[in-house]
Amino acid sequence: METSLPACAPLRGISAIPAFKDNYIWLLQRGDRALVVDPGDAAPVQAILAREGLRLEAILLTHHHADHSGGVAALAGDGVRVLGPAAESITGVGEPLRGGERLEFADLGLQLQVLAVPGHTRGHLAYYGQWEGAPVLFCGDTLFGAGCGRLFEGTPAQMAHSLGLLAALPPQTAVYCAHEYTAANLDFALAVEPGNRALAERVRKVAAMRQAGQATVPLCLAEELATNPFLRCGEAEVRASAERQAGQALADEVAVFAALREWKNHF
Repeated sequence: METSLPACAPLRGISAIPAFKDNYIWLLQRGDRALVVDPGDAAPVQAILAREGLRLEAILLTHHHADHSGGVAALAGDGVRVLGPAAESITGVGEPLRGGERLEFADLGLQLQVLAVPGHTRGHLAYYGQWEGAPVLFCGDTLFGAGCGRLFEGTPAQMAHSLGLLAALPPQTAVYCAHEYTAANLDFALAVEPGNRALAERVRKVAAMRQAGQATVPLCLAEELATNPFLRCGEAEVRASAERQAGQALADEVAVFAALREWKNHF
């Protein structure tokens, strides 16, 4: 019997601006006011702001990589707030954040909680709040559809803890990650957990979406909990697959995560 996977429909007022090969820059707008998340490229953002007659209020950055922060210099101007991780060097950040802060953007009717989620980078941040009454998460390169970010600067323990923080958010949370990686990640997830019926259903669904030219993001956190191996390190089949790949017994879920991440690096 097939399971029925939850879905998170795109929310009105949040739109993706495609950039580079597979990046998503997120645009939030209310009236003529706008906020962007991780603008790696200024040009497509400027084009939409001009076309829609929007005034940019703020730029949120999750981490320092150029495909997320490269457009800041061209977009920042008088009255534009630029917020990003204090633990990383990003030119133009006027409001450095460490996690634990609560941000308010009154003209957008938006409040966000800042989460410290190191792992992909040393100071990576995520932003969680409510939009139109629905919980939303902007997580950069920490959590992807059926996957997670590479560990360029952090440790497996840090990333496992960061993913645990995100996994504890309400399951109906709409997850806005920064790359369209879902289809490729599902290939790996199937190798890890071939007996997962929800995963098999998701593979079929995502294949149809991509064939139709549709984005797989936003993600639904409940669906990630059911199908993303990096959030399922306590599941017996996931552990068994990680141990076979590692060639040894693994002491705990952090060790399972580390083995999965290393396997995915070379998959």
